[in-house]
Amino acid sequence: MKRGHRKLPVWTASIDLVEAVYALTARWPDHERFGLTAQARRAATSVPSNIAEGAARRGTAELVQFLHVASGSLAELDTQLEVARRLGYCGTAAADVQARIDNVHGQLLGLLSSLKRRPR
Repeated sequence: MKRGHRKLPVWTASIDLVEAVYALTARWPDHERFGLTAQARRAATSVPSNIAEGAARRGTAELVQFLHVASGSLAELDTQLEVARRLGYCGTAAADVQARIDNVHGQLLGLLSSLKRRPR
């Protein structure tokens, strides 16, 4: 199986983000296990999954589509993190995850921009 996604720095950074989200959400209240915790983990996992799926497809247009989906999942995760912050679940630990979200978002935007500049 060709695994081109593993060569993408944005995929690696998004895997690191998943690990950070799992570590952060492990500290959230038990009553959120099937609510906010599960949503945040799903959104985080969706990011590298969509990057990988897009990289496995044929053509730039499909990759771009999946990168946009990954970006949407990042926005979901950012929102869930804000809700958790406001509910007092995060403390200062959220800063690392937020920085990782911002980093992955910047890398996604950069990759999308470079793909859109490619000659077809």
